[in-house]
Amino acid sequence: MRFKALPSLLALTLALTSCTARTSPIDALGLAPQPKTQVAQAAAPVPAVAVDEQTGAITPPQDTGSHPEALAWAGNTPNQAHFESATMSAGMPVPDPRPVAMLMPPVPPASSLPPTMAPAEEQAPSAGGRHRVYSQRFRDAKPMNFGKVKPKHHAVHGVDVSRWQGDIDWVKLRSQGANFAYIKATDGGDHTDPMFRTNWRKAKEAGLKRGAYHFFYWCRVASDQADWFIRNVPRDPDALPPVIDVEYNGESSCRFRLSPEKAREKMQVFMDRLERHYGKRPVIYTAPDFYKDNLDGHFLDYPFWLRSVAAHPSKTYPGRKWVFWQYSGSGLSQGVNGKIDLNVFRGSVADWQNWVSGSKSWNKVAGLR
Repeated sequence: MRFKALPSLLALTLALTSCTARTSPIDALGLAPQPKTQVAQAAAPVPAVAVDEQTGAITPPQDTGSHPEALAWAGNTPNQAHFESATMSAGMPVPDPRPVAMLMPPVPPASSLPPTMAPAEEQAPSAGGRHRVYSQRFRDAKPMNFGKVKPKHHAVHGVDVSRWQGDIDWVKLRSQGANFAYIKATDGGDHTDPMFRTNWRKAKEAGLKRGAYHFFYWCRVASDQADWFIRNVPRDPDALPPVIDVEYNGESSCRFRLSPEKAREKMQVFMDRLERHYGKRPVIYTAPDFYKDNLDGHFLDYPFWLRSVAAHPSKTYPGRKWVFWQYSGSGLSQGVNGKIDLNVFRGSVADWQNWVSGSKSWNKVAGLR
């Protein structure tokens, strides 16, 4: 009797144990309360960029390099709203007017440039360290047939540039055959090209002969314009002669057209002051319409730089001797985004060497008195 009750007692104990260990329905569905998630603290706010209290703009670093002349670069210049407010033009990238020299890597010396296809006698510098001439590889978006005498028949090619060419790879441009460059410096009496300082420095570092040009305003006093140019363009004995750019400007607010006599008088005042300061006779750049109305038969003892993109200068400016010919405004070259003006020098490589050395013998060759 005692042994029959033992199995029943064991069964009852196991049943009770099973009931207490069973999982509740809430636990089985995973709906049990979960521990609270810890929320990370927000980072401290980023401090605002410091700005100028008066202008509200960050002042770019100033160039501390020294210059032999008391240039406008060294101090405050008038507001250049003429450039800063310019709108985007088709095919003309507008560069940042802020100085970019400090953002660019150093330019390699000219000796590191790749070789060109020029003849050996034109590639090698002549005795005395004279300027090395490279054969041109430019293309033209709108090529013209200039007849028997074409730009390619001239040995020395170059370019002229302004802010509209943006950031130029001067080493690459040099390797394409840019042996010289005229660089836009100033307009009127209070405007400077925002890329002038950068272009002026880098063109020389790349081995180009470079000069500066001034766009002449007919409604501004000539002596004031000359003083403004002198304030902004260094007196470098290695530079090409300065250029006065005289032409009609349909986009200018100055609609008054001077008499030919008055126009030449203003030009003479400007050129005399530049010649006294730089010790070099200025070059006159002009276009066909302005030349015909004002310059034909005048300034016979000045070098001319003629724009003639549809015909040879001998047809556009009959009888006029010239030193530079601007034959295209639609040039294409590596080193520049977009189009660029193309020019040639009148004469051989030897004539070029004489010209850049300041030899007066070339003036006789060019027909100058």
